[in-house]
Amino acid sequence: MRKIASILLLLCLTLTAATAQTYNQVNDISYTKKTDAYAVERLKLDVYYPEGMKDCPVVVWFHGGGLEAGNKEIPWRLQQKGYVVVGVNYRLLPRVRIDALLDDSAEAVAWVFRHIAQYGGDTKKIVVTGHSAGGYISMMLCLNKAWLAAYDINADDVMMYVPFSGQAVTHYNVRKMQGIPPLQATIDEYAPIYWVRNDCPPLVLICGDREQELYGRYDENQYLARMMKLAGHTETYLYELGGHDHGAMVDPSFHILESHMKKMLTKE
Repeated sequence: MRKIASILLLLCLTLTAATAQTYNQVNDISYTKKTDAYAVERLKLDVYYPEGMKDCPVVVWFHGGGLEAGNKEIPWRLQQKGYVVVGVNYRLLPRVRIDALLDDSAEAVAWVFRHIAQYGGDTKKIVVTGHSAGGYISMMLCLNKAWLAAYDINADDVMMYVPFSGQAVTHYNVRKMQGIPPLQATIDEYAPIYWVRNDCPPLVLICGDREQELYGRYDENQYLARMMKLAGHTETYLYELGGHDHGAMVDPSFHILESHMKKMLTKE
């Protein structure tokens, strides 16, 4: 009985310590040097962080919405976990072209590298992720190093990229602006798979059920994973969440994200 009581006391103390941590959130931080009205309005981010802590893992989250809609968010599944979480807005199609949108996203990640230590984040522990359009953005920043290089950031200094249901071929709303219908897949410089390389950080691809996903999303990711492995990239991982459609796959994907984060952090 004493042993059980001791275990229960330890559990209570652990839970009390966990809930005692205070978290703060700073909203609408401008991350851009662009001066046009839409950029000034849109290019902002939120930072959620544990008060008084240092060297925390950092999760940069790009929202979904088909590149045409959506707003920055701090996913609840990433809250109160000891992470610094950054929710990013970027300018949207069709008000800007895809080059501008990807440049915005790269500028946001560059801001994180330069400023996140002020919020207790460790620049050696940055994970770039997001759902759907956000997954596509994270793929592009990972595989085409030019976007981050424009801001003097090496894409390989990101610890890991974890796109949730990102599009591996040219995004369907980019194709729409090119006059191409959503089911006519193309691969050009705006397709992550165009930039396959063997020397990038770990790439964790997560999709819903192949029969329920949006526009064959799992099949695109499977093809990307195959090409990455053929190119010699040994840390490409692919997950299919059976029974989950494009929206339902988000929640369980955080478990996979955190599992890979723990593995990466354990290596240090």
